[in-house]
Amino acid sequence: MRRLPGRSPHVRPGARSPRRTPVAAGLALALGPVLLVGCSSGEPTPQERSTTALAKASDELSAIVAGFAPEGCTDASLPVTVEEGRLTAVLPDAADPSRPADRTFARAMVEGAGFGGFTAALAEEVCRQGSVSDATAVVERLGTELWRDAVARAQSTDGLAGDLPAGDDRPLYWTRLEAMAVLHQWSPEFTLTTEERASLVDTFDRAARGMLDIDLPPGDQVTRVLVSGFDPFSLDSGDEGPARGTVGNGIRHGNPSGATALAIDGTTTTAPDGTTVHYEAYTLPVSYPEFERGYLEDTVGPLMVAGDAGLDASITLSQGGGDAFALEQWNGRYHGDYAGNDRFAPCMPTGLTGAPQLAKDNPGCNVQVPERWGGGDSLTDPPQWTASTLPVAQMIEARTGTDVPRPPGDTWEDESVAFGVHWNASYAYFPSCDSADVEYVDQREDTYPPTVEPTPPPEGSCALSGGGGTYLSNESAYRNTLLRDRAGLDIPAGHIHTPDMQHFATDVAVTDATFEAWRDAIVAQSRELVEVVAAHS
Repeated sequence: MRRLPGRSPHVRPGARSPRRTPVAAGLALALGPVLLVGCSSGEPTPQERSTTALAKASDELSAIVAGFAPEGCTDASLPVTVEEGRLTAVLPDAADPSRPADRTFARAMVEGAGFGGFTAALAEEVCRQGSVSDATAVVERLGTELWRDAVARAQSTDGLAGDLPAGDDRPLYWTRLEAMAVLHQWSPEFTLTTEERASLVDTFDRAARGMLDIDLPPGDQVTRVLVSGFDPFSLDSGDEGPARGTVGNGIRHGNPSGATALAIDGTTTTAPDGTTVHYEAYTLPVSYPEFERGYLEDTVGPLMVAGDAGLDASITLSQGGGDAFALEQWNGRYHGDYAGNDRFAPCMPTGLTGAPQLAKDNPGCNVQVPERWGGGDSLTDPPQWTASTLPVAQMIEARTGTDVPRPPGDTWEDESVAFGVHWNASYAYFPSCDSADVEYVDQREDTYPPTVEPTPPPEGSCALSGGGGTYLSNESAYRNTLLRDRAGLDIPAGHIHTPDMQHFATDVAVTDATFEAWRDAIVAQSRELVEVVAAHS
């Protein structure tokens, strides 16, 4: 999930290239409409940055929600999120693209995994509750059950419900959105404040992401590894078919990092030294407010402790691009100039301003850490940079992917592996935190030791982007490694970007063999890389 600022094509690996970013007049049209929705001319307030925005639901969506719930249990006037608004999206029919499909894309995903009855069952049970505390207990239990069902399905080898492949990560995402839309329009007989409803939805969301289901066995003979994945993103993109009322085919996107999380959660392997390795996993949203509310810190922070009960490794994983995995070395505090799935960007995009926004005195462009996890009240607290401590040498030398079938269209030059693995020590920075001048360092190595020793960000510089860009992948890496540093732990922690999974042989089919082959190959090699980390933890 990498959004990188522009780079000069003439920069050699390891070199610094000074560049002054000109102030452009008007709007950079290349940014596209998704980036601009939800961005205002004013700087977002702290409350706006941490609050998931709600808007009036369409009549179509409210009818869908009401169809899940007992009569009189929902209120169509209550607002929903941008993501929930996509529950009405319909693709052209795969057999006849001139007409719309006979069901929404969300329903194709939910029913395709055998989860078709989940949302109605949740609505039935929630609507019987007479207090916030009772409803909270119900949604936490049902959210956890949904996560466990998705994990069990992903790891199933037979008796699969639905017609989608076991490894498909998308049904969990769309089922979770259906349930959250019901909770947003639930109209109980007792008074439910805005804050109580938001907390209720958060509890379900965290539970259905596996955040409340992490169970690490203690002991000095167990290596405990935590892995995060992400939701699908760029769902408003893609080509539109000829059928009226249909959406672009980017709605089909999945995320191999989320698929890896489902595949690895709760599993064990044996390390070369005979130690048992236990893996736990969770998924993260592709939107900034949940990060500001502490989704990652509340999940990982309690496990960042020394001793035989704490983590031995913590890995964040997301989708990047191309045909190679990237091991990101530097993580920048700067974030937010590209909108998430909620179409909200907390940092004014360069296309609107003509130049990158400075991090100084600009909290919307800087990651803000919850006070309960150490907070910070200055440009350098929390710090502008953190670094990976993943065993990069061993991850490159392991030659992962030799036993993974290459998917159709794979162009990685070494045909003996599915995908390449390179060490990405690139970043961009403001040499002076008071100036919009930007310098770029470009360095990627697929051999170890590197041909050029990586140069760390200069002391006193302000981040513009880590190796993972300015998007939420870099943010997950930054927050995860900052927790490691603040806990004083010497454990592997860092970020892995996967290759791009969005390869379809068809224009509008919800899945096809090519898409599935790319997902399966990326997940398989991701697991091998995670196992290398575990073996050197």
